[in-house]
Amino acid sequence: MNTPNTPDFDTLIERRGTHSAKWDKMEDFCGVSSDDGIPMWVADMDFRPPQSVLASVRDYADHGIFGYFGDDSAYLDAICWWMQTRHGWSVDAGHIFSTHGLVNGTGMCVEAFTDPGDGVVMFTPIYHAFFRVIRAAGRQVVECPMARDGDRYTLDFDAYDAMMTGNEKMLVLCSPHNPGGRVWTREELTGVLNFAKRHDLIIVSDEIHHDLVMPGEKHIPMALIEGAADRLVMMTAATKTFNLAGMHTGNVIISDPDLRLRFDAKMSALGLSPNAFGKHMVTAAYTPEGAAWVDALMEYIDGNRRIFDEGINAIPGVRSMPLQGTYLAWVDFTDTGMDTTEVQRRILKDARIAVNQGDSFGAGGESFQRFNLATPRARVEEAVARMKDAFADLQ
Repeated sequence: MNTPNTPDFDTLIERRGTHSAKWDKMEDFCGVSSDDGIPMWVADMDFRPPQSVLASVRDYADHGIFGYFGDDSAYLDAICWWMQTRHGWSVDAGHIFSTHGLVNGTGMCVEAFTDPGDGVVMFTPIYHAFFRVIRAAGRQVVECPMARDGDRYTLDFDAYDAMMTGNEKMLVLCSPHNPGGRVWTREELTGVLNFAKRHDLIIVSDEIHHDLVMPGEKHIPMALIEGAADRLVMMTAATKTFNLAGMHTGNVIISDPDLRLRFDAKMSALGLSPNAFGKHMVTAAYTPEGAAWVDALMEYIDGNRRIFDEGINAIPGVRSMPLQGTYLAWVDFTDTGMDTTEVQRRILKDARIAVNQGDSFGAGGESFQRFNLATPRARVEEAVARMKDAFADLQ
């Protein structure tokens, strides 16, 4: 029996008509009606955050005055406590910048550390919003396709070395990897650092999914790789961890004084500052109660993953990559022999499931579709049943 403090991930919470991009925009973007469609595209969860976060919002609203936020020491202390307790990473509060989310943080890094025309390296497929931000800033996207070792992605640094021209100035790393679900090993992260050193690249490490790793897996912050500090920008947030994406509050953490000065100058020039609701929510999330909630969340999502993989992998020619981190399943349809248009027709029209199309994630994603598993289990089970029906002729 659930107690008031026990997370409830099974209740179906009505989100239609609440200005939810995931639910209210899926017909516009995916052609799937919200009346009977299952939204598995936008990367937010269909779960309420911990009670500590809900209480902080209620208390702030009940007070009723929403002036400028001052004294952010509790907010910064909460971030430092979380990183040390959950990741073994000691963070200096003076090294933390708060941005309007991490897509904004990425854009800020592009502006602070590169010039128009410079190349920005990414290991693809990778989170689609990075492409938009980099290209909109007039920089060149340099796609370094990841290799495949069976059911997992690997990094082929010899191939990437040969691709570099000297015009590249920055590398955006996704760790854990979205959409492939890899949790990178210490050896792999050291390889990333050495590659960046060889080509004098600043590393922007997007670690927004760092808390969302499957039981038995261990995320290693890039900041813990020896020798990385002088070229490293860390990006973290509570938004993915606690389903707070709408608050648009991210952390950019920079230990190197020169890089920090350059980033601070860009922040100051644009007059950016975070919203007060976000600071209250982060402070309430990064607590022991929040930690217990995340542990329960990942046990639940791991259960969803097992159900999804068992059902999807039973469809001939369809393979879900083993998920080490994130709540996003990356499914390969190559061996069905179908072209992408037919695969998408069956998923969107026959199964009535809204998903992310793999080609939006760059080179190497063309045969894939991305499914969001952070939803009540009954909905995952229904999605699996619909997928089996949509591809019944293969079975």
